[in-house]
Amino acid sequence: MFKNILMTTVALGMIGASGAAIANDHKDHKDKAAYADKVDIVATASANDDFSTLVAAVQAADLVTALKGDGPFTVFAPTNAAFDALPDGTVADLLKPENKDKLQAILTYHVVPGKIKAADIADGTTEVKTLQGTTLNVTKTADGVTVDNANVTSTDIKTSNGIIHVIDAVVLPE
Repeated sequence: MFKNILMTTVALGMIGASGAAIANDHKDHKDKAAYADKVDIVATASANDDFSTLVAAVQAADLVTALKGDGPFTVFAPTNAAFDALPDGTVADLLKPENKDKLQAILTYHVVPGKIKAADIADGTTEVKTLQGTTLNVTKTADGVTVDNANVTSTDIKTSNGIIHVIDAVVLPE
């Protein structure tokens, strides 16, 4: 379903080119910390094939400039598989220009102002305020960390303007 959407998203060329250049630069980089200091959230996501649907959605929602901003931001980034798990037609519907506000609300619900590292997450459940304006429930147990109904599958992907934590589901504001 999303492959058709991605093929029609012309804007991927804009960010994709810079992401590819950064990804190629990263192959030769021995110091990952120095690499992370050079690239922002959008470029980091663009360089990772697992985030192509997220990048397309960020572009369709006109959030590229915001996520390239100074930050810092913490992004709970759903993978392509997380988007694929949504009901058929959901993403295609959200990418329509008339649904831009709804798409922006969903995407900004995945972003928290500030830089929250995995080690900063306390045991139990903590509410964190999102850029969307409501709160996410971040829960840490012996089994791992969840964000609303999504499992955190990878943590602490450092960028120049924040940090990315990978989640296995798209979380939706109520």
